[in-house]
Amino acid sequence: MSKSLRETGLRAIPYVPWGTHLCQFYRSTEELVQVLVPYFRAGLENNEYCMWVTAEPLNAESAREAMTRAMPSFDRYLEKGQVEIVPHDQWFLRDDVFDMKMVLDGWLSRLNHALEKGYDGLRASGNTAWLESKDWESFSEYEAVVNGRIGDYRIIAICSYRLNALVVPRVIGVLDNHQAALVRRSDDWTAVL
Repeated sequence: MSKSLRETGLRAIPYVPWGTHLCQFYRSTEELVQVLVPYFRAGLENNEYCMWVTAEPLNAESAREAMTRAMPSFDRYLEKGQVEIVPHDQWFLRDDVFDMKMVLDGWLSRLNHALEKGYDGLRASGNTAWLESKDWESFSEYEAVVNGRIGDYRIIAICSYRLNALVVPRVIGVLDNHQAALVRRSDDWTAVL
């Protein structure tokens, strides 16, 4: 696979190769928007298929509104089918239970769809705010699988974690399952590698 660099739209990590799996620790809706809107804008402007899996505090409609404010032409990308914004319960869950195989197969299906449509690859993000204690172990296993395999694919992913909902052992687990983390320090975002 080509290791050409892709623009991220983020100052903290301006370029990454395909196969990059990042995480974002956030405290507010504003912090989600600060990272994910420029991230998806860069993907759309650089011929990537984009998929944003949302959860509160930023639901699918609010994500679409944030993208439209940042990109007045955003609806054209929606109309031509280059971007999907999907609520977490329609992507991560089956009968209210996290289904790792379904989600992994879904990402590869979206990637194949993107490549068939002539896009360079898949840019994705999923917010984990929906996670409950009962799902944590299987989701952590899923993240480890993604991190171990993503390098084989034309995919760039950011997983968003609500910082105030995590205990230290879970933060360490999240860091272990991602190549780098985005954290806000003072007024700017920093990459922790």
